[in-house]
Amino acid sequence: MKIYTKTGDKGQTSLIGGTRVPKHHERIEAYGTVDELNSYIGLIRDQQIDEHSKKLLIEIQDRLFTIGSSLASDPEKSKMKLPDLKEEDVTLLENEIDKMNESLPEMRSFVLPGGHTTVSFCHIARCVCRRAERLSIHLAEHSFVSELVIKYLNRLSDYLFVLSRKFTQDLHVSEIPWKPRM
Repeated sequence: MKIYTKTGDKGQTSLIGGTRVPKHHERIEAYGTVDELNSYIGLIRDQQIDEHSKKLLIEIQDRLFTIGSSLASDPEKSKMKLPDLKEEDVTLLENEIDKMNESLPEMRSFVLPGGHTTVSFCHIARCVCRRAERLSIHLAEHSFVSELVIKYLNRLSDYLFVLSRKFTQDLHVSEIPWKPRM
């Protein structure tokens, strides 16, 4: 199988189902951003982090491929069987958030992203996740997007924020609270 097809040389691409759309189409923007997020999750996983977090990040990457395939599919024409996102996927993130929060200090203010490269990668992934969520919501205004996709992305951004705090603690770096200048 050749990696290049030349079918996109004029700025169009195909959705699952065969529909041709411009490469700037909202559906392409949404799943392209999920793909970008998946790459950042891989970057976090490549850091010196605990095995439990690495295993969960692999599972999250798998779910992001599931979301990407859902977003890349033409809801009107595709007859292809695609992997499904499940409510348990959201519950897993919520349980992990709760478990991490048990050992973290209470938040009393916003925190400035940074302190360690691993923590910063989590914050970048969180921001990309929020963008993927916004793009998916915008697409859902006029085309089918599973509500579970939006819910998962929302919870994943929360997970990435709490993961950044966990890594701040694991790496013994200081969390810097935002102190607004008044």
